[in-house]
Formats: sequence, structure tokens, C-alpha cells
Amino acid sequence: MKDIVVFGAGGHAKVIIDIIEKQNEYKLVGLIDPYKEKNEEHFGYPILGNDKDYSILNRVYGGIIAIGDNWVRYKTSLLIISKNKLFEFMSFIHPFSMIARGVKIGKGSIIMPGAIINSDTIIGSHCIINTNTSIDHDCNIGNYVSLAPKATIGGNVKIGDYSAIGLGTNIIQNINIGKHTIIGAGSTVVRHIGSNIVAFGIPCKKKRARKIGEKYLK
Repeated sequence: MKDIVVFGAGGHAKVIIDIIEKQNEYKLVGLIDPYKEKNEEHFGYPILGNDKDYSILNRVYGGIIAIGDNWVRYKTSLLIISKNKLFEFMSFIHPFSMIARGVKIGKGSIIMPGAIINSDTIIGSHCIINTNTSIDHDCNIGNYVSLAPKATIGGNVKIGDYSAIGLGTNIIQNINIGKHTIIGAGSTVVRHIGSNIVAFGIPCKKKRARKIGEKYLK
């Protein structure tokens, strides 16, 4: 088995570790977290690197970024590339998810248990498709996008890079959502939503503008 690492040591990392263990195709040798001390443990695995030492990146085949915030995940991917241009960003799919024929999944993305992705949908790189999400046919999910648990996406929906869809949100068919946009939990989206926006409600409406990189996970 090839040696891999997980970048990040929080709750999201635990879910990803569980998926890696269930796939049983790679050897997870440990974690990297800028804010942890080396040789600490997280979920039974050692911290092998931090902001003082990223040398482990040059001694493993690849891995995945386990950070929930889309923009922070993007910045972390740039950091990793700056340390090792050959680092292989890997995708992992929980065995209890359902992936239809024609689906394409980009590097560094995670598909969690109970997720359903229907035919000819494209999932970009470094995405989080969370527990019990449903994405219908012919959708286009951009890079560094996150869908929270139980989000339901109709057919032919397009979601732009870095956008985040909240818990239990419903998006009807043929909707476009722009880049860097946040859709709040429990919303119902029945019309197009632009870029750099915070929107929520039933029906979902723009509440305010949003800056690129603005925190949305507390």
C-alpha cells in the first residue's frame, strides 16, 4: 500500500479517516496540522508535520485536505503544492454512497456516507459532498465547493467555485449559483443566486454581499 497523509486534525478529519480506512487501499501514516505539536495523536494517528516542519509531504505518495472551510482548503492546497509539486491530491468515496454512471469526481474531493450523485454530474476538485446529500443528473459542481448534510440538488444545477450550501438546503432544477456564495441552512432555492452573496430563507433571497475568503464556519 502507498503511504498517504491527511492535512488537518479536526472533526472533519475523523470522517475522512473513517472513509480511508473503509476503502482499505492506502496506508494512512498520520496527519499534518499547522496548529498541532508533532507526535501528538488525533483519532489514533500521529501528527507528523506542522507549521515548523512539512518535510513529511516529500516522503508520502499523496493525501487529502480535511478542512471544512472552502477558502482555507484552497489556500492549504497552494501551501502543499509549494512544498511538493508532485503531491497527489486524492479523492475518497464512502462505500455506502451511490455514484451513477457518467459521474466525474475531481482530485481531492470527499464523498461521504449516504450521498447520492446521479448520472453525468461533474464534481470539481477539493469538494465536500457531505452525509446524505442528493445531487441529481447533469449538475456541475465547481472546485472547492461544499454541500452540507442533507442538501438536495435538482437536475441541471450549476454551483460556482468556493460556494457552500447549508444543512438541509433544497435547490430546484436548472438553478445557477455563483462563486464564493453561501446558502444558509434550511433554505429553498427557486431562483438564480449570484456570486459573492450570503443568501437564505424560504424562498432563498440575497441578504448581503460577501467578501472572498470571509469566514462562515465557526
